[in-house]
Amino acid sequence: MTNATTVLSNAADRTGDLAEKGAAPVVGLIEWIGDNLDRLLIGGLIAAGIVGVMLLLRALGDRLLAGDPECRRWQGIIGNVLAKTGIFFMVAAAIDIVVSYAEIPAKLERLADILFIVAAALQVAVWAREIILGVVRSRVGEDPGASTLGNAMTLIRVLVSVAVFAIAFIVILDNLGVNVTALVAGLGIGGIAIGLAAQGIFSDLFAALAIVFDRPFRRGDTIRYGGSAGSVGTVEKIGLKTTRIRSITGEQLIMANTKLLEQELTNIAELKVRRTWLTFGLTYQTSPDIIERLPEILEEAVKPIKSCRLIRSTATQFGPSSIDCELVYDDRTSDADTLAKHKSAIIIAIMRIFAREKIDMAYPTQTTFTAAPDGTMVMPYPQVQPVARVEGKDEKRG
Repeated sequence: MTNATTVLSNAADRTGDLAEKGAAPVVGLIEWIGDNLDRLLIGGLIAAGIVGVMLLLRALGDRLLAGDPECRRWQGIIGNVLAKTGIFFMVAAAIDIVVSYAEIPAKLERLADILFIVAAALQVAVWAREIILGVVRSRVGEDPGASTLGNAMTLIRVLVSVAVFAIAFIVILDNLGVNVTALVAGLGIGGIAIGLAAQGIFSDLFAALAIVFDRPFRRGDTIRYGGSAGSVGTVEKIGLKTTRIRSITGEQLIMANTKLLEQELTNIAELKVRRTWLTFGLTYQTSPDIIERLPEILEEAVKPIKSCRLIRSTATQFGPSSIDCELVYDDRTSDADTLAKHKSAIIIAIMRIFAREKIDMAYPTQTTFTAAPDGTMVMPYPQVQPVARVEGKDEKRG
């Protein structure tokens, strides 16, 4: 009986010791909260305020995004960025603020700092990705299929996401104390190798980006490439590597973006007015009064066409067989076929006006002078008609 009592007493003592050891952390936590209650309250209030502001900003972002769901304008871009603020970042920021106001063990403080660094790096990466993609979408335009990157936004999103999250990963490792020098050097060498291997592809890709942001032309524009004597065609499709152009003779030309931008380009679709020159020659028998009245006479040929405006009509020089003149007018029409019709109508009207006014157009002529056996010049237009003289000889013989 005595032995049993002793065993029970020892067991009770051990149970009491374990209870005291288990209650010690709870008592210590309660004491720590009591000692830092005011700091915890201040930190909690500040953290709650910051989280509340972030939630309001996210709600504002949702409202801005509702007005521009495609993110074509800065309103939609900013709204999308604010709407992408994550709860994980808010909680990590709140914990870090509370920890900064209360005295806690160094290990817990370091853990809170690590949590905030990871959350902040990832959140900044998300914001940067949305800003970049929003800018690209805004440059694409209202019709995504009409521009270079409209059909490649998925690829662009992948490339941008890989880039920004790789930078975020390096920043996280660096703040955790990891030596990232070797990693950055390895990525740099790998990037150089890939760049050298795919130099042509990347050059065309950057040329495509230049087309998007500089906008020298769009799909459907008629362009002249290769200088003033180059080819003319209509842009059908702009890709990441090549641009397809439909020539005026019907063939489709596929040209690398880099090669296309290296040439002199003329965007015919962007013209406001087309200036046209018509040259013609008048005979030297034309009176100076007629030449002086040319603007008034030729205004009649240009004025009936509403989109055309006479600029000038003057004599330009003394040609070998004519007085050279020019008619210059502006046409606000951009369609090539309509321009050709207007030019033809003006030419026909000039011919009718000249016929009515008895104005003779010159054409190339040549006068031959001959000499007699004694060296005297023989006039090209003799007074006696050769036919009459031949008839007289025939009659005399008869």
